[in-house]
Amino acid sequence: QVQLVESGGGLVQPGGSLRLSCVASSITFSNYAMSWYHQPPGKERELVADITYDGNSTNYADSVKGRFTISRDNAKNTVYLQMNSLKPEDTAVYCCHAVYRLRVSINYWGQGTQVTVSS
Repeated sequence: QVQLVESGGGLVQPGGSLRLSCVASSITFSNYAMSWYHQPPGKERELVADITYDGNSTNYADSVKGRFTISRDNAKNTVYLQMNSLKPEDTAVYCCHAVYRLRVSINYWGQGTQVTVSS
């Protein structure tokens, strides 16, 4: 059974940092592009950042450029999201998403981890 398990969320003050992790099991992780999405309270889920299966290319939402960094370790089946200079508007549930590189219809979601930015 495929599982994506996120961790690292929590409560942080504005200007602080968090690092999210998403560990995948039961997939050949290096064959999957990985993304982080977030869903702020009362809003639709939206893409935050993504990274190709080999880690050679990344993409970011304009709202997080220069503050967030996505990375992956294929040996550990893990994708990371380093979040710096956090703002209250970054408050959301953050989920990871895996998409098979040869067929986008094969994809998986994690359950999410809550990030709250508040003083």
